[in-house]
Amino acid sequence: MLSPSDFLSIPLDDWVNSLVRDWLVPNFRPFFRSLQWPVTQVLKSLTGFLGATPMVVFTAVLSLVAWRTAGKGVALFTLLALCFIDAIGLWPETMTTLAMVVTAVFFCIVIGIPLGVLASRSDVFRAILRPILDIMQTIPSFVYLVPIVMLFGVGMAPGIIATIIFALPPIIRLTDLGIRDVRNDLTEAAVSFGATPWQMLMEVQFPLALRTVMAGLNQTLMLALSMVVITAMIGAGGLGLTVFTGLGRLDVGGATAGGVGIVLLAIILDRISQALTEKRSVQSPSLLQTMRGFFATRRPVPLEEPERAG
Repeated sequence: MLSPSDFLSIPLDDWVNSLVRDWLVPNFRPFFRSLQWPVTQVLKSLTGFLGATPMVVFTAVLSLVAWRTAGKGVALFTLLALCFIDAIGLWPETMTTLAMVVTAVFFCIVIGIPLGVLASRSDVFRAILRPILDIMQTIPSFVYLVPIVMLFGVGMAPGIIATIIFALPPIIRLTDLGIRDVRNDLTEAAVSFGATPWQMLMEVQFPLALRTVMAGLNQTLMLALSMVVITAMIGAGGLGLTVFTGLGRLDVGGATAGGVGIVLLAIILDRISQALTEKRSVQSPSLLQTMRGFFATRRPVPLEEPERAG
């Protein structure tokens, strides 16, 4: 039977190769490699700090954070999980993976929240950004590795850049969604109070959207952890390298140990980030709190009783 390929053949692979290999890499690789500098600096600082922190101190601090945010159960799980990771000899790899995840999430916040705010303010920008985010979320994670290696090389910094691209869409989408879902009557009341656009964003819209933004941060965190493991294929290191080394050598025990470490770290980060999403911290009085207090103190004025006849 006839098919479109009998009449038309599209060499998409040749076009992409020509674009990336013959034009983008020769002309722009120095520029792309220069983008690694901030990522490298943050990663070096975190890696040095976590590497210099004793295991007992780090475990105690993270368990205390888990207790204060998520309760005693999560704190006990954090304590036991970190002790187990150290007992199976994967503490340095775990700290490397954690440093990579925190670095990637930091840059996702720095890039994603402003883009989400801009998307919430402009329908045109949102319409342009939406298909880009769709592509970023639907492309398989392994596909990111080939252009990243060609443009940035191999190592931990290129792996983090691939992780940032992969994990960025959720925080952009949910920041946009959270700000757009703020009730119109509250924004109108803020305008009547004389709020500037910056005050409207920081003291009304963003506090009300914070729960949604934190949900996006939780999704970004989990995606970053999954991608950091995959980037071990291009020399990123950490627990992912332990897993892939075990698979390459058919070392079932080593691969299993690395996988268990990844699972335990993922559970700890997920529980703490979810608890931060639910927890409402006490803040200083803001325009939103002033508005709430104003509306709460307003009471209907009672009607005056008619004077009784003498």
